[in-house]
Amino acid sequence: MNKRDEFLKSQKVLRLATVGKNKTPHIVPVWYMYSSKKIYIGTYTRTQKAKNIKKNRRVSFCVDVGVNAPNIYGVKGEGNANLILEEAKVKKIATKILLRYFKSMKNKSAQELLDDTDCVIEIIPESFSTWSY
Repeated sequence: MNKRDEFLKSQKVLRLATVGKNKTPHIVPVWYMYSSKKIYIGTYTRTQKAKNIKKNRRVSFCVDVGVNAPNIYGVKGEGNANLILEEAKVKKIATKILLRYFKSMKNKSAQELLDDTDCVIEIIPESFSTWSY
């Protein structure tokens, strides 16, 4: 596995940019999972990011760390997003995402987040760029 993929698998927060009303960027930090060269984000269909993706599948994203060289590294990319709405698939993927952040799905907050998740954003990256200093 290359450094970029290892980094995306290890990090916990991704900033997702979608295009909103009046072509205004909408940027939000999200929990995510990187698997099989795709990015998955659990969410709710009423969120602005989900509404934006329904209208325009184009997205950008960024994951980065560090403020002092030589420990600065980042990955950004662009691609198309799909909304996965099939309940069984949503719950399966959302559970995998949440287990990156909680030790167990028995955690009350983890269960509440899973219950509130009714779709998963699947990003198929078309391009990446990385930087390090």
